[in-house]
Amino acid sequence: MTRNSRHWAIAAAAFLAAAPVLAGCGAGSDAITNMPYIPTEALSTQVKGIAVSQAFFLGPDSGSKLAEGGATPLYLSLVNTNKDADQLMGLGVDPSLGTAKVLAPVSLPSQQRVNVGKPTPTIMIEGLKKALNGGESIPVQLQFARAGVVSLAVPVITRSREFADLPQAPASNTAPSPATTEATTLATA
Repeated sequence: MTRNSRHWAIAAAAFLAAAPVLAGCGAGSDAITNMPYIPTEALSTQVKGIAVSQAFFLGPDSGSKLAEGGATPLYLSLVNTNKDADQLMGLGVDPSLGTAKVLAPVSLPSQQRVNVGKPTPTIMIEGLKKALNGGESIPVQLQFARAGVVSLAVPVITRSREFADLPQAPASNTAPSPATTEATTLATA
């Protein structure tokens, strides 16, 4: 075999070895990198004409726990896609977890995004009856004036990375204040 033909043989072998790798780069229009994704672990869904996005309970700082008796605020973004305005009236939670508090109803005009929890937490679970580590999901019922009850499992996210600057819930107060609306508890079926 001549020197020139050895170079061609090596080049052909290298090309044949690289062909499967190069073929993987052209995965077409259904490649994983072409798929939409939500870049956070928060919940996003649409139910009964209410689009809920970035829903989460703010948990403890990374590496710690929210202690029993503490509180966790609910953060979420809502868009009422129905033609009539609506209101988020309450939050239902299992009474074995704590007490849900909604400081004031949240108005939801039609086709407008409303962020709940910023700049100050207004919906929370107080008087936690068990410690939260972060990573859990809490079953809740959002209670709307028109859309009715929307059941969700909302994750508890640790207070780190992009969530580190969010304010934690105020100190837990187990006695309801006159301005606080206490939501009903989750129905058990």
